[in-house]
Amino acid sequence: MTTLDETLDLIERLRGDGASFCVATILRTANATSARAGAKAVVTTDGELHGFVGGGCVTGAVRKAALECLATGEPRMIRVKPKDEVVAPVDVDGVQLHQSSCPSGGTVDVFLEPMRAARVLLVCGASPIAQAIVRAGRTLGYRVLVAAQPEDHGKIADADRYIDGFDVGELPLGAGDAAVVATQGKRDRDALRTVLASNAGYKGMVCSRAKLATLSDGLLSTDRALAEPLKALHAPAGLDIGAIEPEEIALSVMGEVVAHRRRDSAEAEAVVTG
Repeated sequence: MTTLDETLDLIERLRGDGASFCVATILRTANATSARAGAKAVVTTDGELHGFVGGGCVTGAVRKAALECLATGEPRMIRVKPKDEVVAPVDVDGVQLHQSSCPSGGTVDVFLEPMRAARVLLVCGASPIAQAIVRAGRTLGYRVLVAAQPEDHGKIADADRYIDGFDVGELPLGAGDAAVVATQGKRDRDALRTVLASNAGYKGMVCSRAKLATLSDGLLSTDRALAEPLKALHAPAGLDIGAIEPEEIALSVMGEVVAHRRRDSAEAEAVVTG
């Protein structure tokens, strides 16, 4: 089996495992280079490079830029050139430049394509609004988890996973994921406590301000540690679009989820490139 075959097999395995990784493909080479157009490598989230895209100068640049792509979620092209030819961070055609100290003096153009694991949307509840949020989340490509009472699971179709009640345990939610309470009066406090304890980047609750105040008082009376998570809670969840129907409310909630994620991505990119 060739190195390219092994790299392609690795891509399939990582996709099947739901892992995040970045694919690096050589697009063009000039002068003497050890890799040729079409060569591929995979950079995993731990910074390991698998495959072959050239010597140490190229692989170092690819590894660094691939991790930046994984952080922002945006593909890019980079160009590795001899260091004495690099006078600016960006080439005349807008491609990001990286210096090479290799004596061969070759130039390599590499396309980096991040393949991030599907973002997770945890929806607590089985109300009509919860059902609409699940549908909207799936349309946007989220992996949707529903936490609700067992007898309510049948009310929501097409979730990727169903959880009995609101004890989700060590659910692996991260900065790019979202958790929304849409219980509408059925064990609101339990669901809210679960969402507040999660590591989801976006936490929201579909409720009135009066209900939130009542729930907050009750939760804080038993656990003052929830004060900070409550400050970050989006409640009432959703952008102000005058939504009334469940589908409109779901649109406003997912619009806010996307806006929150895009803002965080822009800030992360600014830190990486700044």
